[in-house]
Amino acid sequence: MGYTAELRPDAPKSSARFGFTWPSKISLLCGVLSTPLSASVVVIGGGPAGLLAAERLAEAGHQVTLYEAQATVGRKFLVAGHGGFNLTNSEPLPDFAPRYGLQRTQFAEYLNYFSPNDLRQWAAALGINTFEGTSGRIFPTEEHKPAQLLRAWVERLQQLNVQLFTKHRWLGVTPNNGLLLRDEATGREMETQAAATVLALGGASWAKTGSDGRWASILEHIGIQCVAFAPSNCGAEVPWSAFFREKVGRAPLKNIALRCGTDTARGELMLTDYGVEGTPVYALTPALRAALAHNSTAQLVLDLKPDLSDAQLLEKLRKPRGGKSLATFLQQTLRLATPVPTLLREVAPAEALATPEALARLLRQVPLPVTSLRPLDEAISTAGGVAWEEVDEHLMLRRRPGTFVAGEMLDWEAPTGGYLLQGCFSTGAWVARGVHRWLTQQQ
Repeated sequence: MGYTAELRPDAPKSSARFGFTWPSKISLLCGVLSTPLSASVVVIGGGPAGLLAAERLAEAGHQVTLYEAQATVGRKFLVAGHGGFNLTNSEPLPDFAPRYGLQRTQFAEYLNYFSPNDLRQWAAALGINTFEGTSGRIFPTEEHKPAQLLRAWVERLQQLNVQLFTKHRWLGVTPNNGLLLRDEATGREMETQAAATVLALGGASWAKTGSDGRWASILEHIGIQCVAFAPSNCGAEVPWSAFFREKVGRAPLKNIALRCGTDTARGELMLTDYGVEGTPVYALTPALRAALAHNSTAQLVLDLKPDLSDAQLLEKLRKPRGGKSLATFLQQTLRLATPVPTLLREVAPAEALATPEALARLLRQVPLPVTSLRPLDEAISTAGGVAWEEVDEHLMLRRRPGTFVAGEMLDWEAPTGGYLLQGCFSTGAWVARGVHRWLTQQQ
C-alpha cells in the first residue's frame, strides 16, 4: 500500500479534487478525481506507452495511478495524428523487427508479444476500425479521428478505475524511494509511494507536447546512464544558394531514390529553403548522423529516375533535342519538370549537362551535401535516452528494482510508417507484463 503526502507544509494548499481538461474540440470530461491514498502501480507519462501499460496493468487487477505533466494526456499522440495518424504497419514481423536497427533483437520479442495485429484488434475493441493504406501503413478509417481514439481510450481507463492526474510533474525520487511530484496548478509538491513504477515520459522532441527530455538529468543524478539525445526522422540542411532558395522555395520530387553510404530509401523528397525533408530523408537520418559525427558534411546521392536502367535512361537522353531547352527536353523525355533543371544547375557544373552520357550520370547521382540535421525539437522522434545496459530483459532498471521504462525514453529509433507508434505500444505492453510478474514475485 502506498500513500500521498505533502513535503512542504508551507506550500499553497491545492483543491482536494483535480479535473481532467481536454482541448476545446473534445467534449469529454474525464471526471473529478480525489487525491489517491494508495497505488500499487504509478505510471509517469500519458503517452501511448504509459497509457497502454496503465490499461493492461489495470486489466490484470492492479490499482493504477497515472500522472501527466501536461493539461491533457496524449498530446504528442494527437500531433502524430495530424500527419495521417499512421498507427502501425502490416509488414511481416521478420521484416518489421529490423526496422529498429541495433535493437532489432529486443524489438522482435516485444513485437511478438504485442504485434501490429494485436494493435489493430485493440483499436477495434475501442470501436476504431483500421485499414491498410500504401506501403502497408495502417490507419484508422476515415470517420475516426485521433481525438476519438484517445477519448475512447480514456473512457476505457475510467472503466478500469485508473486514476488520471494531469498537470502533475515528476521531479524525481526521495531518499525513502518515493516519487516526488509537483501539482503544476498550485505549486504544491507531494510524495507518493508505489509498489512498482512505470516511467514513460517520451523522448526529447516536440517539447510543447511535454516530450522535453527533462527527465534525463533526474535519472543521471541517481546514477542511471542516459545516451545523449539526437534528432531522428528529421530534415537535413543543404547549403543552397540564395538564388535557389528564392526560385525553388519548397517543391516535391516524386518517386526518387536517396542514398547515404550503403543505405538507400525511396519515396517523395521535399526541397525546402533550408535543405531537404521527406520520408527518404527520415529513413536515412541514422546514416547521416553517423557521417556527420566524423565529417563536417555528409553526402546524400539522389537518383531522379530509379525505375529506369542505365541503358534505358541513356537511350532516352540520346534522343535529338532539336533546339529545346533543358527544361523542356527533360519534361518531354523523362517527365522531369520544375524544379529539376534548377536543381541540376545548382549542384553541378555546366559540363555535367553537356552530353547525354554526362547528364545520365548526373540524373542518377545528384549530389546533395548535408551540413547538419534540423534542430532536435523539430524532429519527429529522437535517438538517445536510457541506455540498454541500465535495464533488464523486462525493461526494469537494474539499479532501481520495481521501476520500469517504456516508450521513447529508451535509446531506440525507427523510421516513420507506423514503426514508431508500434514500438511505443509494444514496449508499453511488455513493461506491463514485467511489472505484473515482478509484483507477483514480491508477494
